[in-house]
Amino acid sequence: MNLLMEVSAALALTNVALLIVLLIVYLRIYRSSKAIFTQGLIFFAGMLILHNAIAVYAYGAMEPLYDDKLLPYFVAIHGAELIGIAVLLKITV
Repeated sequence: MNLLMEVSAALALTNVALLIVLLIVYLRIYRSSKAIFTQGLIFFAGMLILHNAIAVYAYGAMEPLYDDKLLPYFVAIHGAELIGIAVLLKITV
Protein backbone atom coordinates (compact mmCIF):
# COMPACT_ATOMS: atom_id res chain seq x y z
CA MET A 1 0.00 0.00 0.00
CA ASN A 2 1.20 3.51 -0.83
CA LEU A 3 2.52 5.51 2.14
CA LEU A 4 0.00 8.34 1.69
CA MET A 5 -2.83 5.83 1.49
CA GLU A 6 -1.60 4.25 4.72
CA VAL A 7 -1.50 7.68 6.34
CA SER A 8 -5.07 8.34 5.16
CA ALA A 9 -6.23 5.00 6.53
CA ALA A 10 -4.48 5.66 9.86
CA LEU A 11 -6.10 9.10 10.12
CA ALA A 12 -9.50 7.59 9.31
CA LEU A 13 -9.04 4.90 11.97
CA THR A 14 -8.06 7.59 14.47
CA ASN A 15 -11.22 9.47 13.50
CA VAL A 16 -13.25 6.33 14.18
CA ALA A 17 -11.67 5.95 17.62
CA LEU A 18 -12.39 9.57 18.57
CA LEU A 19 -15.91 9.32 17.18
CA ILE A 20 -16.60 6.23 19.28
CA VAL A 21 -15.55 8.19 22.37
CA LEU A 22 -17.76 11.08 21.26
CA LEU A 23 -20.65 8.68 20.63
CA ILE A 24 -20.31 7.25 24.14
CA VAL A 25 -20.35 10.76 25.60
CA TYR A 26 -23.45 11.64 23.57
CA LEU A 27 -25.20 8.43 24.66
CA ARG A 28 -24.50 9.25 28.31
CA ILE A 29 -25.85 12.78 27.82
CA TYR A 30 -28.94 11.42 26.08
CA ARG A 31 -29.55 8.90 28.84
CA SER A 32 -29.81 11.71 31.39
CA SER A 33 -31.48 14.42 29.27
CA LYS A 34 -33.56 12.65 26.57
CA ALA A 35 -32.98 15.73 24.39
CA ILE A 36 -33.84 15.42 20.70
CA PHE A 37 -30.76 17.50 19.82
CA THR A 38 -28.59 14.81 21.39
CA GLN A 39 -30.28 12.21 19.19
CA GLY A 40 -29.13 14.24 16.21
CA LEU A 41 -25.57 14.32 17.54
CA ILE A 42 -25.65 10.53 18.02
CA PHE A 43 -26.87 10.07 14.45
CA PHE A 44 -24.22 12.47 13.12
CA ALA A 45 -21.41 10.69 14.98
CA GLY A 46 -22.69 7.34 13.71
CA MET A 47 -22.70 8.53 10.12
CA LEU A 48 -19.15 9.87 10.45
CA ILE A 49 -18.04 6.51 11.88
CA LEU A 50 -19.63 4.79 8.88
CA HIS A 51 -17.97 7.25 6.48
CA ASN A 52 -14.51 6.64 7.93
CA ALA A 53 -14.98 2.87 8.11
CA ILE A 54 -15.99 2.77 4.44
CA ALA A 55 -12.98 4.95 3.56
CA VAL A 56 -10.57 2.57 5.30
CA TYR A 57 -12.15 -0.41 3.55
CA ALA A 58 -12.01 1.36 0.19
CA TYR A 59 -8.35 2.23 0.60
CA GLY A 60 -7.54 -1.44 1.04
CA ALA A 61 -9.99 -2.95 -1.43
CA MET A 62 -9.69 -0.45 -4.26
CA GLU A 63 -6.10 0.71 -3.91
CA PRO A 64 -5.18 0.14 -7.59
CA LEU A 65 -8.06 2.36 -8.70
CA TYR A 66 -6.82 5.46 -6.87
CA ASP A 67 -4.48 7.75 -8.77
CA ASP A 68 -1.42 8.79 -6.75
CA LYS A 69 -2.28 12.43 -7.42
CA LEU A 70 -5.44 12.06 -5.30
CA LEU A 71 -3.70 10.74 -2.20
CA PRO A 72 -2.49 14.08 -0.75
CA TYR A 73 -6.08 15.31 -0.88
CA PHE A 74 -7.29 12.24 1.02
CA VAL A 75 -4.67 12.90 3.70
CA ALA A 76 -5.77 16.55 3.91
CA ILE A 77 -9.47 15.61 4.14
CA HIS A 78 -8.94 13.06 6.91
CA GLY A 79 -6.49 15.35 8.68
CA ALA A 80 -8.95 18.24 8.68
CA GLU A 81 -11.69 15.89 9.86
CA LEU A 82 -9.44 14.67 12.67
CA ILE A 83 -8.79 18.23 13.83
CA GLY A 84 -12.51 19.02 13.77
CA ILE A 85 -13.46 15.89 15.67
CA ALA A 86 -10.72 16.47 18.26
CA VAL A 87 -11.91 20.03 18.85
CA LEU A 88 -15.52 18.86 19.10
CA LEU A 89 -14.52 16.18 21.59
CA LYS A 90 -12.50 18.68 23.64
CA ILE A 91 -15.42 21.09 23.75
CA THR A 92 -17.91 18.34 24.61
CA VAL A 93 -15.96 16.70 27.41
